[in-house]
Amino acid sequence: MKITSAEFVMSNSSVAKCPKEALPEYAFIGRSNVGKSSLINMLVNQKSLAKTSGRPGKTQLINHFKINKNWFLVDLPGYGYARVSKKDKKTFQKYITEYFQKRKQLVCAFVLVDIRHEPQPIDLEFMEWLGTNGVPFAIIFTKADKLKPGGTDRQVQNYIQVLLDTAWEESPTYFITSSTHRLGKEALLDYIEKINTQVNQNNSTLN
Repeated sequence: MKITSAEFVMSNSSVAKCPKEALPEYAFIGRSNVGKSSLINMLVNQKSLAKTSGRPGKTQLINHFKINKNWFLVDLPGYGYARVSKKDKKTFQKYITEYFQKRKQLVCAFVLVDIRHEPQPIDLEFMEWLGTNGVPFAIIFTKADKLKPGGTDRQVQNYIQVLLDTAWEESPTYFITSSTHRLGKEALLDYIEKINTQVNQNNSTLN
């Protein structure tokens, strides 16, 4: 897939106020400081479509970006760390949960994981929650440039093994990326394009 246009549409904290268009949506979420904004900007060939910051937890709303005028990239608040009050964290959790449970346009969630770290309980629990609630998802391992190639492969295999040893019968789809080296961009966009094609075919059948 070639990205020809990427535009910010809206930010809000209510699923009811999300765009009404019946376009497929892909939600990007992960722990704060996982490199989400940098990854999004790399995917869409823009330097500042998604705001990057040295302060983790900056994204605090549901952000919709329309890509190629035919699908939405949704930037969700990070979890695990943010310099906000406990009350605000509960608010974030509430509308993130509602988004995944109620947003019919959502076709896939991408859970971002820093490849340098061992599996974290908060990530594993969130993936299990997605599976329990029937939300399709894939894992995006970020910051692969921070490790040597052999280290990258070992980290990913160890991570997948932990998943298989806990809640999963088979490995979720995953991608290895580096925003700095633009690694994984084509594979990720091709995956989205494949799902978009399936969605369009299903809609045509229903119509």
